[in-house]
Amino acid sequence: MINVGCGAALGAVLRYLLTTLWKRQRIDWPLATLVINLSGAFVLGILTSHLTPGSVAMTFWGVGVLGGYTTFSTFNTELVAMIDERRWAAIAAYLLLSYGGGLALAWLGMQL
Repeated sequence: MINVGCGAALGAVLRYLLTTLWKRQRIDWPLATLVINLSGAFVLGILTSHLTPGSVAMTFWGVGVLGGYTTFSTFNTELVAMIDERRWAAIAAYLLLSYGGGLALAWLGMQL
């Protein structure tokens, strides 16, 4: 259980650093969250095909690091903000890219 907590702390710090870098770009799109979640799905796909479920390595990297790195709560907060702003096309694109891209990249990672 300690390995999950340490991994999550590492993943959260990495997510924070990447988000901070992207926010400097001042893009009116939740690009940081999208890239973080898509890259997390891809890496989790790789881990799933190479590590034993429940192993120390999988709980540290998959559950811990990637659990702390990816963010479902920020994704939903950004969607609610877009709904409030009535950005329907952006919402549709964000949902499609997040879910469709996440599934595709997880599958691709599992093929490697």
